[in-house]
Amino acid sequence: MSRRDFSERDIHMALDGELPGDERTAYEAWLEANAEMKAKSARYAADREALRAAFNGVLDEPVPVRLSKVVLGEAPVVRVSPSRSRWWLAAAAAAILAIGGAGGYLAGIGGLGLENTAEDQLAEEAIAAHVIYAAETRHAVEVPASDKDHLQSWLSNQVGLKLVAPDLAAQGFQLVGGRLLPAGQGKAAMLLYEDVKGERISLFVTAESAAKAKGTYGEDDGPEAVYWLDKGYGCAVVGSLPREQLAAVAKSAYGQLLAGLQS
Repeated sequence: MSRRDFSERDIHMALDGELPGDERTAYEAWLEANAEMKAKSARYAADREALRAAFNGVLDEPVPVRLSKVVLGEAPVVRVSPSRSRWWLAAAAAAILAIGGAGGYLAGIGGLGLENTAEDQLAEEAIAAHVIYAAETRHAVEVPASDKDHLQSWLSNQVGLKLVAPDLAAQGFQLVGGRLLPAGQGKAAMLLYEDVKGERISLFVTAESAAKAKGTYGEDDGPEAVYWLDKGYGCAVVGSLPREQLAAVAKSAYGQLLAGLQS
């Protein structure tokens, strides 16, 4: 058998246990010889475990037939009201995990057929990312705050925007680090902050061409997102703080992000 070229698709197949056994040795050799792909494999594996941990309580429950048909594209999609959308996303995540593994969840969260506005999608993606990673201890970020210069330049290059991590010390929060995430058809930067009590907030930033908009999104019993779409980018600040406090933190972060983008 001749050795074939492997790709990112094979990483997902390997993680999902779908890579043919007779290709495993060659795949492992390819992975060892490609540092970038090896790093992606490690990141996807960590994301997979984080997703499973986040939705552990519902993974063993049977997937509703209606939801399975929506995820598989076998049924028309009815727009979900904002008050139900986050719970629908959690259920959809569990369905995807049960049907086909975790590998494509974050990459496909914006493509499940929801007819969301751009601001709804931005807020939902930001909240979903926050729910998963803010609860993580070891894998919350890819690049720690101790390497802040690299973090800013790396995320700026990946997202296509000049990003400066806001200084939120005056609001009681210190930068933990950040990570790169899929967002719709592009990429998003997520910056994670923490206060002395361990309360975490996150900033979710992506290039966005939609019309100017701002607002809040969420429910009383979970994290909320304060978001903006303006000047070619979308930004959401997510947390479970009292609404007035979250708004104040978001205002500071927004001002610093905007200044960084324009500098």
